[in-house]
Amino acid sequence: MAEPEQGTAECVRAIGGPVGAADLTARHSIGEVAAASGLSAHTLRWYERIGLLEPVDRSHAGQRRYSDADLARLAFLTKLRLTGMPVADMVRYVELLRAGDGTRAERRELLVAHRAEVRQRLADLHATLAVIDLKIEHYGTPPLPADGTGETRDQHSAQDRKSA
Repeated sequence: MAEPEQGTAECVRAIGGPVGAADLTARHSIGEVAAASGLSAHTLRWYERIGLLEPVDRSHAGQRRYSDADLARLAFLTKLRLTGMPVADMVRYVELLRAGDGTRAERRELLVAHRAEVRQRLADLHATLAVIDLKIEHYGTPPLPADGTGETRDQHSAQDRKSA
């Protein structure tokens, strides 16, 4: 049996690997997958229970063993979740995937709609970042001392309060 650190390293490589025909050999423990993915063991079991992951193979002792194919799916699902896709939409996507090639157009539509939402959130974040950048510029120069240069610390502070 592989050392835990070595198993986790192999799991990290598998979860970060390219999407494609992944190895179906069940070899990764739930602890290794949790460490590699950043998801808790509870979340992994829940993903399996609600159908986001196929039923995971078990060792002779009943412990879950994940394949590289499981990790490839998990990596994609994690990215969808990171972009804010609701779990219900993720479940719908996986159901369509299981239904076969006849659902390709519907899967594409689901992803295209989600991409539009992500792009809108990114645009909103960029606009918000621009406001924060302006505020940082505002604070970029230290307040002037009250030494006859015109503006006092109190005047500078009053302006700060006005612009929040």
